[in-house]
Amino acid sequence: MKIVVLLKEVPDTYGDRKLHLESGLADRGASDATADEVDERALELALTYADSNPGTEVVLVSMAPESAVTTLRKGLAMGGTSVVQIVDERLVGADTGLTAEVLAAATAQTGFDLVIAGNVSTDGYGGVVPAMIAELLGVPQATNLEQVQIFADHVAGTRATEAGTFTVTAPLPAVISVTEKLPEARFPNFKGIMAAKKKPHETLTLADLGIDPDDASKARSIVIAVAERPARAAGVTIVDEGTAGEQLADYLISNRLA
Repeated sequence: MKIVVLLKEVPDTYGDRKLHLESGLADRGASDATADEVDERALELALTYADSNPGTEVVLVSMAPESAVTTLRKGLAMGGTSVVQIVDERLVGADTGLTAEVLAAATAQTGFDLVIAGNVSTDGYGGVVPAMIAELLGVPQATNLEQVQIFADHVAGTRATEAGTFTVTAPLPAVISVTEKLPEARFPNFKGIMAAKKKPHETLTLADLGIDPDDASKARSIVIAVAERPARAAGVTIVDEGTAGEQLADYLISNRLA
């Protein structure tokens, strides 16, 4: 089986996260870059299956700048088979539609039986790319899965909603997305780190994927305004001298909270 895992490099959630006030794009230099945690859990799912099924190929596909090679190499050290990295300066600021088109093209060119992605990235919070990729590839999708079982010809999992927990299945080939409820990713060991240096790492451009560079450079969705978050104002202290209830009620009413 050939499993494609979509791995995204994002700003570390424990660091500062900022936007460029002119472009509205994430300031990726504001904190250290790292692999998105939920994507690493997706990778762990693929590697766990590969551990029990010899011959399974786990390919990491990422749309990322050249500097992301360190992050992707970590995925190889964890046990990934190879990397396909799409690098093109015209992809800076790509929206979800263009991102899905690029990742779908790279996945189709690589070949796959199953695509596994995180359900939402910690830098964009769009949560729509896996479904868009499935639509572009013309295969079934099963998204936001909290538990997953991979079989030779289908994939099954559970999805929690406000109405209850559902069991869903999809025949292969398919695209699934997983949540942070899946097990944490393993740590690379020394043997894996050394082996990662020799594993295949293919770099593609828009031209390699047959995507018109001029079309890709045009904004499909744009940020029309961005402003820095205002500083947090001092809170209101209510001292109970027998009228605290009235003061609290007045505060809630004046701030339209009641």
